[in-house]
This record gives sequence, C-alpha cells and structure tokens, in this order.
Amino acid sequence: MTEQKNTQVMGMTIMGMIFFLFGFVTTFNITLADNFKAVFDLSNWQAQLVNGAFFFSYFVFSFLCGGIIKKIGYKGGVMLGLFLVALGSFLFFPAAKVLSFPFFLVAIFVMATGVVFLQVAANPYVTAIGPSATASGRLNLTQSLNSIATYIAPIIASVFVFKEAAEAALGTVLTEAEKLQAAQEAAAAVPKPFIIISIVVIIIAAVIWMMKLPLIPTKGIERKSVWKYPHVILGALAIFFYVGAEVGTAAYIQVYLQEVANLTKTEAAKMIALYWGGAMVGRFYGSYMLSNVERSKKYLYTILVLGLAVFVGWYLNRDITQGLIFAGIALVNYLAMQLGKGNAKNTLAVFGIIAIILLIAVMSSSGNVVLWVGISIGLFNSIMFPNIFALSVDGLDKGELSMASGLINTLIVGGAIIPVLMGLIADVSPLLANGTHTARFTFILPIICYAYIVFFALVGSKHDLEQQP
Repeated sequence: MTEQKNTQVMGMTIMGMIFFLFGFVTTFNITLADNFKAVFDLSNWQAQLVNGAFFFSYFVFSFLCGGIIKKIGYKGGVMLGLFLVALGSFLFFPAAKVLSFPFFLVAIFVMATGVVFLQVAANPYVTAIGPSATASGRLNLTQSLNSIATYIAPIIASVFVFKEAAEAALGTVLTEAEKLQAAQEAAAAVPKPFIIISIVVIIIAAVIWMMKLPLIPTKGIERKSVWKYPHVILGALAIFFYVGAEVGTAAYIQVYLQEVANLTKTEAAKMIALYWGGAMVGRFYGSYMLSNVERSKKYLYTILVLGLAVFVGWYLNRDITQGLIFAGIALVNYLAMQLGKGNAKNTLAVFGIIAIILLIAVMSSSGNVVLWVGISIGLFNSIMFPNIFALSVDGLDKGELSMASGLINTLIVGGAIIPVLMGLIADVSPLLANGTHTARFTFILPIICYAYIVFFALVGSKHDLEQQP
C-alpha cells in the first residue's frame, strides 16, 4: 500500500511539473496577441491568429498524438512534447530577427504541437494513476499548478514584452524608417523569455529522462471505439466551447479594460493575470472539495487558499485593498462550490451558469465594475477543464484513455476558432464607427459556449457503460 502511494506521489509530482510548464507556455502566448497587433499593425481578427496558430495544433495533432502515445507510452509522449516545446521556443529568435509575423506563427505552432503531446499524455495519466472516484480532485490539483503558471505568465509578459516606449512610438505619427525601428525594438523583446523557456524545458526533460515514471497501461481490450461513447464525444465538444470561451474572454477582457477602464496595454496585460490567478485559486478549492479529504482539513485548506487569494490580489500593485477584494470574490467562489455538494457534474453546471451571469454583467457595465466582474470569471472557469475531462473519460478502460484523450484534446481547437470569431465581431461591430466599446458584443459567443457546458454537465455527461455490448 505504501509503495503504491509513493508511486502515485512520484507520478503526480512529475505531472505537476508538466502541467506548470504547458500552462505557462499557453498563457504567455495568449498575452502576445495584443503586442503583435501593435508591432505588425494588425486588425483584431489578424491579431487573434496568434491564438489560432497555437490552438489549431490541437485540431491537427491531438488524435494522432493519442495513437502515438498508445505505442510509445506516456513517458515517450512527454519527452517528445518537451523536445517540440524547446524547438518552438528557439524559433522565436530568428522570427524576431527577420521581423516576420508568419515566422512567429510557425514558431508558435511548433511549440503548441509540443504542448499537445504534453496535454494528451498528462491528463489521462493523472486520471489513471489513482481511483476514478477522486480523478476530478487529482486533475484539479495538477490544473491548479498549471494555473500558478498562467498567473505568472502575464506578469512576466508585461515586464519583458509590453514596453511602454514601444507602445508610445507605435501610437505616434512616424516615418516608415522610424516605424520599422520601433517595431524591431518591440519584436526584439519577445524572444528573450522564450529562450529561457527552452533552456528550462531541456533541463526538465533531462530530469524526467533519468527518473522512472510509474507505468500506466496504454494497451487494453477495447470494448468499443471511443467514438461510440456519447459522453466522450459530447465532452470533447464541451472542451471546445470551454477553451474557446476561456481564451476569448481573457483576450477581450484585456481589450475591454483598455476601452472602458482607460488602462494601457501594459496595465491591462498585468491585470489580466488576476483572471488566470482566479483559475488557480478555484482549482485549489476543487483539488480538495472534489476529493475524499476529511471535512476538518477542508476548512483548514480553505483558510489557506483565501490567504493565497489575498496575496495574489495584493501582489500585482502592492495594494491590500485589491487583495481583499480578490479574496472576497474567492470566498464567493468557495460558497458557490458548496452548491455542487462535492459532485463534479453539479459543480460544473453551477459554475457555467454563474459565468453566463458574469458575462452579461460585463457587457452592461463600465469602469472598475468591468475590471472586477471580468476578472472573477477566471475563478468560475477554474474547475471546468478538469471536471469536463474527468466526466468525459469516466468509466473507460485504461487502454482506451489515450485515444479518448486524443479526441478530447483535438477539440481544444476551440481556443483557435472562438477568439478569431470574437475578433471578427469586434471588427464589424456597429460601435466600431465611433471607436468606443468595440469589444462589448464579442462576449455573446462565450455566453453561448457556457450554455453548452451547462447542458453537458446536466445531460451530456450521463452514461451507462455497463450496458454497452
């Protein structure tokens, strides 16, 4: 029993490192859209091709990755993913030298392909390494580590990438030579953190290569093709809408803060870290609220997480008022989680409904109200991915997990499609003529996405595999 527990701890530790890594890489890329828009003078939808290139890789490679991982094992999938992340990171350097937006998109696509391998390998591994009843709790724990990275990434991006001087230069009337020089200076800031990422990835790969990763079977007797499990297919669609809504909302909350709260690009990129920080706090809640942790410990952990929320809110501007406001929102998130009564389906439905209400409030508000209401959506996104994934693969044989994971992760392409569609809405919005609040009506799409997630939680996730022939 002790050996089995140690094996599970070892596997969860390694997966925690992986989740942190691809969380950082994903969110760092998302924050770059606004910077590329300024550097290359792009429209809204063209800027969202940054997200498109990243998340389109899921559509191209996820199902293929599931088949490859089934042959080479989870460790082999992780190693291949790390190699591609490192390669994609290195490609940012020549892309900045030639100042080519398409070259940047290629680098992003290569890096994202590596993240696909990591996602497809890591999520089913975490569900399979322990009891299925607590799989959602384990996924929430690893996703909370992922969210630490997503909180840090926008802060680092605001320091390394969003340069006030470059923004000012690109916003003034310049000669063509001066514009080129300003663009080169802004683009030159982009590769620096990615070079660091590539070095860190290589180190992590070396460590994992030397460690003995606990084995999870990748072959088994398949009772049916995963395509014949309705809850797997409906769950994959839920992932499509969830990722699209999460990424699109983050991107346009960042734009909307500049429009209605008069924040600069740098300030908005920095504040959006709280959106991702909310996902981190909520997933820490989910890691023990959706597990078999005893009640007395849950209360202790709640106090600790609320303390974390105060720190997260305070840290950005060293403002204790912001810290207390953020902790207050986190407390509301905790109370909302009680409505789910520790059940993954119920909690997912409650959070989906609240996300819809918050988006409606964002569309009808202005100023600091938008700031805090918009940021709070991150808290209610928190448990969605791990809960959707756990519900989608519930009841499957371990030999079916890698293929199911490949199918589900393919639909992460929602992160490519939904934000681009939101960009098109912003570009053709009737409000574009007077130049105010062009992002407001883009939030209609995420509302539709969250409505589907509520449907999946209450209806689509139901299954009875015992009766499957």
